[in-house]
Amino acid sequence: MRKIKDYLMLFLKGLAMGGADVVPGVSGGTIAFITGIYEELLESIKAINLPNLQLLVRGRFKTFWQAINGNFLLAVFGGILVSIKSLAALLIYLKLHYPIQLWSFFWGLILISSITVLRQITKWKWTVVLALILGGIIAYGITSLTPAHTPDTYPMVLLSGMLAIMAMILPGISGAFILLVLGKYEYILMALHEMDLAVLALFLAGCVIGLVSFVRVISWLLEHYHNFTVALLAGFMMGSLNKLWPWKQVLEYRLNSHGQQVPFIEQNILPNNYLETTGHDPFFLQALLFMAIGFFIVVVIEKIALQITRKK
Repeated sequence: MRKIKDYLMLFLKGLAMGGADVVPGVSGGTIAFITGIYEELLESIKAINLPNLQLLVRGRFKTFWQAINGNFLLAVFGGILVSIKSLAALLIYLKLHYPIQLWSFFWGLILISSITVLRQITKWKWTVVLALILGGIIAYGITSLTPAHTPDTYPMVLLSGMLAIMAMILPGISGAFILLVLGKYEYILMALHEMDLAVLALFLAGCVIGLVSFVRVISWLLEHYHNFTVALLAGFMMGSLNKLWPWKQVLEYRLNSHGQQVPFIEQNILPNNYLETTGHDPFFLQALLFMAIGFFIVVVIEKIALQITRKK
């Protein structure tokens, strides 16, 4: 039985997931993995199935709520929604004005997290090593894609919702980045700003379809091929470090929904080339500090989780 402080902690984890999902390059699934709620989240979402929905139709609300782990889902998704409305604005501000510090923090956070995740592997075999390498290659390839323009049709909005939520579930692959690649990031943000209910309803429908179906795939893989799947997910996280590299040279700009010029296509460069290439301070020492903070947070979370496990 969870106490109020436990649900508060779940809410805070949801806040972190929501903030991460809004920034192209960071995955809410990664945050769920780091904070130790990933598998419970998958199982809870998977419980929203036809037999349990029939309980709801029959008016057995309490049984339905318990069957889907409703308190857990409410706390986590409540945090995600609050974050998207509030914390996301702060993260977008930091991304625009302090990109090196922000990306350094996430780079350190995800690097140490991927190493921590690998500790869950109980037996190393060649197939597990292959899964780790494959995950890294796939994530690197996806995060290297050049954004494209796709039609603003309703079927495309539905498909975008499905693909974005599937990416959000996977550690290391950002749902916001997938929207950016599909050319739908600004379009969905504008629909949210203008409360375009038709577009938002289709996008959310796509999210629900993708979430309910894809969660079952990941959950089944974790249950039957745990070591292989964990290695694959850790590979996704390592491969995504390509997107999070703090020092970038902008090759092409675009106008966002507010008419502001923002980076569109970038390439990674070394810190010692950053000043001469861009004319800006590389903030190397600050970058190292924020990487260290990312490392420290994961270590603290891991120690807290270990103490909680021992008490149980």
